[in-house]
Amino acid sequence: MRGTNRPGLKDVAALVGVSTASISRCINNPQKVAEPTRLRIQKAIELLGYVPHFGGRALAINRTNTIGAIIPSMENAVFAGGLQAFQEALRHAKVTLLVGSSNYNATQEYDQIRSLLSQGADGLLLIGKDRPKNTQDFLERNSVPHVLAWCFAEHMSSLTVGFDNRKSGQKITKHVIEHGHQKLAVIAGLREGNDRSHERILGIEDAVKANPAVEIVAIEECKYSFNEAGTALDRILALGKSPTAIICSSDVLAVGAMLRTKDLGLRVPDDLSITGFDDINLARVITPGLTTVRVPQQEMGRKAALILLDLINPNRSNAELQSIELTTPIITRGTLAYL
Repeated sequence: MRGTNRPGLKDVAALVGVSTASISRCINNPQKVAEPTRLRIQKAIELLGYVPHFGGRALAINRTNTIGAIIPSMENAVFAGGLQAFQEALRHAKVTLLVGSSNYNATQEYDQIRSLLSQGADGLLLIGKDRPKNTQDFLERNSVPHVLAWCFAEHMSSLTVGFDNRKSGQKITKHVIEHGHQKLAVIAGLREGNDRSHERILGIEDAVKANPAVEIVAIEECKYSFNEAGTALDRILALGKSPTAIICSSDVLAVGAMLRTKDLGLRVPDDLSITGFDDINLARVITPGLTTVRVPQQEMGRKAALILLDLINPNRSNAELQSIELTTPIITRGTLAYL
């Protein structure tokens, strides 16, 4: 159910000791408010977590039939399938989707959350489970209906629809080890601001620790691009430690590494095995086909939308809703050789 205890204009006015008209003037025409008063109002707004809610009728019924989604990047194809399924489920419910991007930056995500709510979003889809305390406090203080996707964790205050990134990272690494590989290297997305990448690396390390004969000779972090992945592969090979398999935390990075091997005259998987994570369309059309972890994007997006629609339904009890953990099967194609 949509939260009803969000601070309002009267709360801000009472805290500052001015009229609600002064608060409105400060929000809509800040240049017309004396600086000392304006600063006091802005401080109170931040302290209370007040978000202006525009639209007269929407304000009256406390519902706009609009939901916001904030994804880490518009450039990464990994979010496309899930977001499309999310939007389709909303469309059937006659709910409009607004999309923002955080660029893997916690401050930008916080700003996007406030922006989407100020535009009247009834609820939010957020990616990943780790965010700063100020963001968590804001969501809780304002009772913002939200669902987390591309992750799963029990005993969280937020509902999640997704998968355990650490277990999935462990699973693909175990699969590589079962193919006889003992010297591994990792190309992963930057861990800062990305709990999914961080947990996948932890899962890779878990699998290696369980196999004393196996070692990780290098872990390279980089941005999600073909060129960055190619450069990361160069750094790994320059160490001279001869890994037989490269485990990548995304298909984009895996394909970037594959493209670089061609430039270097290396054959995949004869000279070097490579695995990915996500199973985006690119994994199926690259030659050879990419062995990877399949993320159930469509199912995740659809189920996240259905839960969020229930959350904003004033006639539905939130106590009935539960987080959903999805499976991530290994898809074996041609980039992983047996040794």
